[in-house]
Amino acid sequence: MTEPATDSAIHDGMRLTTKVVEALRRQIRDGRYKPGDKLPSETKLTEEFGVSRTVIRESVASLRSDGLLESRQGAGVFVLAPTTKDMRSFKGVDAAKVSSLIEMLELRTGVETEASALAALRHSPAQEAEIIEALSEFSLHARRGEPTAASDFNFHLAIARAANNPRFVEFLEMVGVALIPRKAISGSFEQGLADADVERIIEEHEAILDAIQAGNEQNAQAAMQTHLRNSQMRYRAILRSSQGGAGGG
Repeated sequence: MTEPATDSAIHDGMRLTTKVVEALRRQIRDGRYKPGDKLPSETKLTEEFGVSRTVIRESVASLRSDGLLESRQGAGVFVLAPTTKDMRSFKGVDAAKVSSLIEMLELRTGVETEASALAALRHSPAQEAEIIEALSEFSLHARRGEPTAASDFNFHLAIARAANNPRFVEFLEMVGVALIPRKAISGSFEQGLADADVERIIEEHEAILDAIQAGNEQNAQAAMQTHLRNSQMRYRAILRSSQGGAGGG
């Protein structure tokens, strides 16, 4: 009788599938595989990615459900032309309106708190290292008063990857600029903050990382929720004072 898969084995499989899905999606986006091209055989893909046939099949199924691939009986798997659905992003996000920015932060709170909880349970050592590196880069730029939108985005994206559910990554990539509203606002967010505020934002990021490293899903969820809600308050304060900038996403 076949032994049931352990939670660890299931999570390992999910991580591998996520890795392959992201890699193939990137290869399609970068033009390695163009619309109409046939993907390599399962055997070649297993050799390229160093995974099992099951992982390859699950990855192809995921991309097929996204409308990026099509299986043709007796012929193989082919790349489809991207649709407007794949290219869409949020519309009507007005960086000049506090209400618009707050709406994005409220949406992020609902999504990213769950991503943080899952990251605490599912992250791999490599994914943990990616989060640490992103936080280190963010902290360095923040303390220097330099723009942090890119490094902040990388921190949140690394957490989404560590959740090992490709939908979280897709959400953040789809939101793009709107994810870090200060990127769309003129002026420097960092210059609108006191040193104490900068350190507080860094501490909020560190609390998220600490909870993920400890594998504590409740604390990770709470830390992300606290961070994003505090961000809402910082946006309101800075925008209302007409200093320009935003609140440490």
